Amino acid sequence: MVGRRRFGVLRQPDRRAIDCPLCARPARDAYHDDAGRRYFRCQACHLIFLDPEHRPAPDAEHNRYREHRNQAGDEGYEAFLRRLADPVAVRVAAGAKGLDFGCGPEPVLGGMLARQGFDVTSYDPLFHSDAAALDAVYGFITCSEVLEHVHDPGSLLPRLGSMLRAGGLLGIMTRFPGHEHPFATWWYRRDPTHVCFYGEETMRWIANHYRWGLEIPRRDVALFTIPPG
Repeated sequence: MVGRRRFGVLRQPDRRAIDCPLCARPARDAYHDDAGRRYFRCQACHLIFLDPEHRPAPDAEHNRYREHRNQAGDEGYEAFLRRLADPVAVRVAAGAKGLDFGCGPEPVLGGMLARQGFDVTSYDPLFHSDAAALDAVYGFITCSEVLEHVHDPGSLLPRLGSMLRAGGLLGIMTRFPGHEHPFATWWYRRDPTHVCFYGEETMRWIANHYRWGLEIPRRDVALFTIPPG
């Protein structure tokens, strides 16, 4: 039985099951397929994710990250980061200790928050990989344009949650699918290192699954809070 398109979804009922990297439920029907890159959409948590067979090789992935030219003093880039920095800054205590996880080659977001009086550590597994940063406890953690690169968010998210004290805040910024263009023509998915895509439904699933509070103060930004106890 051949695959068929319906409502923009490619149906392939004979495909092997692919486990969702967030909730580990099996997904069988491809959501989108073109140019040798196949995506699935989990029916449980609604994550859209790239078939693991089509992820970039580690060397190609690392080379892509080194092409980024995001620098302090770039007004456009700092304005973009304020979409996450501003709602985080008004929700955590003055001088709170924070971690900017996945800061990239230059820790711009951490520097912006530090200038507002916060005690910020910047960590990146490739560029700022001091493992001691992952052994501390924080009042807040930021992840700007990080989660879409993560191959195993089902392991990373609870790890980040365990690094937050009760009442702590996890701020995530990533492009939500469906707002700008249909997935098939969406520029954001064309970056070969973007392997997972989180909409508001997925953010709500994360909050319910881990029993975290959730606020979406603006598009593409999710703020999770760790409850006391």
